[in-house]
Amino acid sequence: MASIHRTTMKPTKLELLTGWLPKQSWYVGDAATPELVKAGGFRLDDPAGAVGIEFMVVVDSSPQEPVAYLVPMSYRDAALDGAPGEALIGTSEHGVLGTRWIYDGVHDPVVMAQLRALLRGEAIPQQQSESDTPDPTVTVHGTGPGDGLDVRINRVLRPAEAAQRSSRHLVAGWTWPDGTAARGVLAAVAPR
Repeated sequence: MASIHRTTMKPTKLELLTGWLPKQSWYVGDAATPELVKAGGFRLDDPAGAVGIEFMVVVDSSPQEPVAYLVPMSYRDAALDGAPGEALIGTSEHGVLGTRWIYDGVHDPVVMAQLRALLRGEAIPQQQSESDTPDPTVTVHGTGPGDGLDVRINRVLRPAEAAQRSSRHLVAGWTWPDGTAARGVLAAVAPR
């Protein structure tokens, strides 16, 4: 199980995402500098204990209607061999672990393997900010195999009822800036 350290990161994850997010093709905002707040998420454990895995929901409150984004991230103690340049969100100095290379999790094979394991019911989602604490609010729904050729990550999140989908999918919640809770589909197995 991953341990959550109560320490500093310089720059912070939100500072790194503020510069990285507007450069992504799926960014729907028009601000060059979004106003991001952490709105939710969860963690998964790397069975080898080497890679930190976090699925963070951030809300950009700069547009008239706030927009929620899902950013799966991996935290590594060295650069990820073979990763494309756009995969690196940035590096940060962790107060306990030292330099961390932070990657967009869709480009990290460890993150994607654990997401597939979660969709198969073989991994347990963990609280985002607590060590060794399962998060029962993160749920898998639907029918069909949990290990398709392709797992689609929903980058821009919209509240949705899980019952509306029949394929196997992952549902979790986040909080809007006004304090309203929302739940939606974060990822789904694409049909073969």
